[in-house]
Amino acid sequence: MSLQAAKGGSLPVVILKEGSTENKGREAQKNNIMASKIIAEIVHTSLGPRGMDKMLVDSLGDVTITNDGATILKEIDVQHPAAKMLVEISKTTDTEVGDGTTSAVVLAGALLENAESLLNQDVHPTVIVDGYRKASKKALQYLKEISEDVTPNDKTVLNKIASTSMETKLVRKGCELLSTLVVRAVLAVAEKNGDGYIVDQDDIKVEKKAGGSMRDSILVEGIVLDKEVVHSGMPKKVDDAKIALINTALEIDKTEFDAKINISNPQQMKTFLDEENRMLKNMVDKVIASGANVLLCQKGIDDMAQHYLARAGILAVRRVKESDLAKLAKATGARIVTNLDDLFEKDLGTANLVEERKIEEDRWVYVEGCKNPKSVTLLLRGGSQRVVDEVERSVHDAIMVVKDVMERPAIVAGGGAPETFAATKIRGWAKSLEGREQLAAEKFADALEAIPLTLAESAGMDPIDTLTNLRSKQLRGEKWTGIDVMKSRVNNMKTGDIIEPLAVKNQIVSAATEAACMILRIDDVITVSKAAGPPGGGPEGGMPGMGGMGGMGMPGMGGMGDMGMGEM
Repeated sequence: MSLQAAKGGSLPVVILKEGSTENKGREAQKNNIMASKIIAEIVHTSLGPRGMDKMLVDSLGDVTITNDGATILKEIDVQHPAAKMLVEISKTTDTEVGDGTTSAVVLAGALLENAESLLNQDVHPTVIVDGYRKASKKALQYLKEISEDVTPNDKTVLNKIASTSMETKLVRKGCELLSTLVVRAVLAVAEKNGDGYIVDQDDIKVEKKAGGSMRDSILVEGIVLDKEVVHSGMPKKVDDAKIALINTALEIDKTEFDAKINISNPQQMKTFLDEENRMLKNMVDKVIASGANVLLCQKGIDDMAQHYLARAGILAVRRVKESDLAKLAKATGARIVTNLDDLFEKDLGTANLVEERKIEEDRWVYVEGCKNPKSVTLLLRGGSQRVVDEVERSVHDAIMVVKDVMERPAIVAGGGAPETFAATKIRGWAKSLEGREQLAAEKFADALEAIPLTLAESAGMDPIDTLTNLRSKQLRGEKWTGIDVMKSRVNNMKTGDIIEPLAVKNQIVSAATEAACMILRIDDVITVSKAAGPPGGGPEGGMPGMGGMGGMGMPGMGGMGDMGMGEM
C-alpha cells in the first residue's frame, strides 16, 4: 500500500534529518570562498616586520597578544567548516616547518579569491584545480632553481635565518641576542647523520619567566628545573655533581591488597615504625653507595628519606617531569634507573654545577656546565607575561627554521622575492598551456604576488607602484629583488641579509594549493542539525511510556492489587 502511494508521488521522500540544511552548486562555493577570504583577511595585516599584532581574549578573559598566524587562528576558535581547513594548514605549517603560517593562509585566501573571478566567468572548478596543481608543481621547481645551497652548520647563515624569522615579531629589538642563543642551542643538540644533520627540537627545553627584559635571556648548557630542593637541610649548591636519575619513589609502597596489622602493645608499634625507617634508610644507602651527590627523582621522596639524604649531604629534587628526566639523561649522560638495586657509579651523570637559584618569586634548580650536552635549556625573560609568551612563540619559530636549514641546507631570499620570481616565470610558462587551464595558471601567479603586495601594504607603501617596480626588476633578471619593508623600498634582499629556508617556501606553496583545491572541489554542503530533544521524549521531556505517572503523584498506585499483589 505504502509502495503504491510512493509510486504515485503523493508521499514526500525525506532523506535528511529534520532541520538539516543543504547548500548546492555556486552558492556553496561562494560561501566557502567567502569564509576562507575572511580568515585570510584577519591574518594578512600581521604579515612581515611591519605587520600589526592581534589581541585575542578567550572566554575566561585570558589575553594573548601575537602576530603569529597559527596562534591567532588557534585562539579565535573558527566554526565555519571551510575556514577550518585554512586553520589546519596554518597548524600543519607550524608543526612541519615552524614559520610561514601567515603566508600560507594569505596565499590560500588569494588563490581562492582569484578562482572566484574565474568561476564567475563559468570556468569549471575542476579546470581551475588542474591549472593550480600544475602551476604549483612549476612554482616548486622555480623555487628550487632560485635557491642556494649552504653549509648546514655555518653559524653566520644560521644566525641570519633565525634573525629573519624574528624580524617579523615583537622581539625584533632583541633578535640579535636571541638568534645567537637559538643557533647555539640547535647546534648543541644536532646529531650528525651521514652528510647531513638531524635535529629534534624537543631536546631544546624552553623555560620562560616574566621579569627583567628580553636581553636577560640565557642559554644553559644543561637543564633548568622549575622545582626546588626538597629539604631545607640539603646543600643548595653542588660543584662537580654526580647525578642519579631515578623514576621510582623513595617511599614505602602501600600493599596492593587490603592488609590489616593487629598491634597489641606500644613495643610492636615501635618495631613497625623502626622497620619502615630501616627500609627507607636502606634505599638512601643504595644512593649514597653509588657515589651520587645529586638525586633527581620522578616520584615522591618520603620525609624520613629526605632526612637521611640531607644528612648525607645529597641535593635532592622530587616530582621531576618524565620529559625533563629524559632531557637530563641526554644532557648529563646519566641512565634513568627504575630499581635502586641497579644504581651504580657508571649510571651517574655529570655536571659542573647543580644549584638552586631564586628567580622572581620561585626557586628553580639549575643543572649546568654539562660536557657536550645533547639537551639544553633556553631561559627566556620579558617585561611581562604577555611579552614573555610572545618571545617563546618567536623562539619556537626561530628554532624550527634553523632546524629546517640544517636538515635541508638550501635558502632563498625573503621579502617576497622568491614568490615574485616564481610568479614571473609561471606567467611565461602559462602561455604554453592549452585551454582554460592557462587562465588558472595566470591566476596562480597573481596569487603568489599577494605575499609581496601584503608586505608593501603593511609598510605603508603604494601597492600598485611597488608591484610594477618589483615586476620590472624581476624581468630584468634581478631574482633577489623583494620588498625591503624596513626601508620602505624595493631592494636586493640577499644583500640585506633577509634569507629564509627553502623548506618553508615549499611548505607554504604546497599547503596553500592543497587547501584551495580541496575547497574549490566542494559543490554541496550538507549540515546535519542536532536533535531538538532526547529521542522519544514527549513534550514534557519525560521518558516514553511514563505518562501514567501523573505529576509523580502516582494516582494509580492504589490499584496495585490488579498486578497480583492482592494475593500476597
